[in-house]
Amino acid sequence: MDTTAKSLPVAANRIELAIGGMTCASCAARIEKKLNRMEGVQATVNYATEKATVSYADQVTPDDLIATVEKTGYTAVLPPPPTPAGTEPAGEPVDELRGLRNRLWTSVALSVPVVLLAMVPAWQFTYWQWLSLTLAAPVVVYGGLPFHRAAWINLRHGAATMDTLVSLGTLAAFGWSLWALFLGDAGMPGMTHPFSLDIVRGGGAGNIYLEAAAGVTTFILAGRYFEARSKRTAGAALRALLELGAKDVAVLRGGVETRIPVDRLAVGDRFVVRPGEKIATDGTVDEGTSAVDASMLTGESVPVEVGPGDPVVGATVNAGGRLVVTATRVGADTQLAQMAKLVEEAQTGKAAVQRLADRISGVFVPIVIALAVGTLGWWLGADAGPTAAFTAAVAVLIIACPCALGLATPTALLVGTGRGAQLGILIKGPEVLESTRQVDTVVLDKTGTVTTGRMTLVDVLPAPGEERADLLRLAGALEAGSEHPIARAIAVAAAEAGALPPVTGFANVEGLGVTGTVDGHEVVVGRLRLLRERGLDVPEAAERAVTDAEAAGRTAVLAGWDGRARGALAVADVVKPTSRAAVAGLRALGLTPVLLTGDNATVAHAVAAQVGIDRVIAGVLPADKVAEVERLQAEGRTVAMVGDGINDAAALARADLGLAMGTGTDVAIEASDLTLVRGDLTAAVDAIRLSRRTLAVIKGNLFWAFAYNVAALPLAAAGLLNPMVAGAAMAFSSVFVVANSLRLRRFRSAVDHAG
Repeated sequence: MDTTAKSLPVAANRIELAIGGMTCASCAARIEKKLNRMEGVQATVNYATEKATVSYADQVTPDDLIATVEKTGYTAVLPPPPTPAGTEPAGEPVDELRGLRNRLWTSVALSVPVVLLAMVPAWQFTYWQWLSLTLAAPVVVYGGLPFHRAAWINLRHGAATMDTLVSLGTLAAFGWSLWALFLGDAGMPGMTHPFSLDIVRGGGAGNIYLEAAAGVTTFILAGRYFEARSKRTAGAALRALLELGAKDVAVLRGGVETRIPVDRLAVGDRFVVRPGEKIATDGTVDEGTSAVDASMLTGESVPVEVGPGDPVVGATVNAGGRLVVTATRVGADTQLAQMAKLVEEAQTGKAAVQRLADRISGVFVPIVIALAVGTLGWWLGADAGPTAAFTAAVAVLIIACPCALGLATPTALLVGTGRGAQLGILIKGPEVLESTRQVDTVVLDKTGTVTTGRMTLVDVLPAPGEERADLLRLAGALEAGSEHPIARAIAVAAAEAGALPPVTGFANVEGLGVTGTVDGHEVVVGRLRLLRERGLDVPEAAERAVTDAEAAGRTAVLAGWDGRARGALAVADVVKPTSRAAVAGLRALGLTPVLLTGDNATVAHAVAAQVGIDRVIAGVLPADKVAEVERLQAEGRTVAMVGDGINDAAALARADLGLAMGTGTDVAIEASDLTLVRGDLTAAVDAIRLSRRTLAVIKGNLFWAFAYNVAALPLAAAGLLNPMVAGAAMAFSSVFVVANSLRLRRFRSAVDHAG
């Protein structure tokens, strides 16, 4: 077997670790680097989700991974099973958020008077500086404790992170102020100093920076608090998904209903679902008929009619009658659990743009510290005085924190994939987002994608002098005895029109049709040849009706009794009601739609004409679908493929972007990049729109983060930024990036726009 020279001995072992103690993107970069240095380990650490996804070889154990993270100065544990929204155990993120909030409000209350006294010289009464010290000290020590603690831990491990910058900057400003107050001239009665947004040259012994130390701590605490709260909001879609499931279920055992927790349900158990209740797990209907509302899971607003033999999905709502369901999948195997798993995996991945940002974050902090030292030396060398030199250096330390850089991609991914899940769109990973931008051609499988995938009666064509109702009733009654898809379509339509009479003497003539006695008539339904073999006269009008139906891409059968054909019935795999609008939506996104089908050209062109597709590839064998995708790629096209069957799986995997209809097979879904839970082509439009919108938000976030740091550092080094202003601007950049990502929560389906 061939192996590449650089292949790592990484086995299929894969775990997720919950990482504690990360405060910035450079923390995540450090942990990731340390884990990846282990032999046989490949790791991705996500700052926004606070998780490490690790693949490791057999010689490595989870304890080894945890030990490596702990040696780096952080904590790592195997995460507990996900809990529904609103049921987080105490001591989890809720407590962390509460602690941050307490520090923030304490710091705000104490730092506002300090900042006001420093900004308004008229309010600087005798000994005001000592009151400022009294108020600022708790802010710097208690409010800034998370930054100082993290900086100390990192220092012990020979590393520097963004907390190092914050801690260095605020402690330097506070320490300078203590020196000036106790050993310089700043503690003298009647001392005043003006407030300036830029840097003032001077000797420094009479200057204090308590407002900078307290203000910066408060602003950065505020940024950290809103960032933490926004990260929880961004992950709310996943928690909401998990909350959709039922909590308990009425199981039928020995004919008696017993209420048990849903996690005790086993495959094969029969359970009852009353009107208004959630279906406990994936299963098949045994008894009863009802309409099932799947909107919360698929985004599809129209309830689906179900009856005996029909599959149902856990977490959907029984909107009609009483159902008895046999469980077919439970626990982690259910569609809901698989959706949640896919969403979480997508959120822990990284797009190429984020990998670049991570590399920058990893080297950024040491560069900034060097730049701050250089700024200090330059200002001192320029005879600007220690005050100006120190202030510029502190401003450089504080303005540089690239928190926004680390949040740019993960927060947008959290919100984008979460919103997608609410709309029935599962994005398998961040790389998919980049693919959607380049796609210019979308190949649509016909059956089950553009069409419903099942035969439906579309026309009843009685011969002259015959009644339409009689033709449908007698033919439908006879066809009810057959399992052929065409027969089922006619029988279902006839049953909807009214009760069907009984049939005697039913016989199936292989490949030609069926015969039997209905209401005393010897009825024959099938091909022209069968009717003629049974001696029935077929008028020219009936033959022409069959020919016209087939020319329109439909399949027609004749029905007759008492010596002559009474008319024709046309069936077809009808186009889904939303397919035409979906194709128009794909065109509006700049994509060229192509219809790909194994059906004959007549049927394919008829369907294409209905939905507005110009290019048709018909008569393709399942094995040749990959070749057709490759041929389009050879033309220089970037191809997306939308399909739902086993025969589409290879083509979905070969396409530049694979979109599987969630109503299709597991094989097709596994091979795709995007899964459309709704069996509706408009979901493909939404998926591409949402993916492109998410990518645009990521790029906007990264542009802001990069531009902010590139523009702000020279301003700080040049002495044009007061450290407190720098702290406020740095905190604002992180909040801006998270708020920009949260705009994706307002993304609406194309169906909503059309409506």
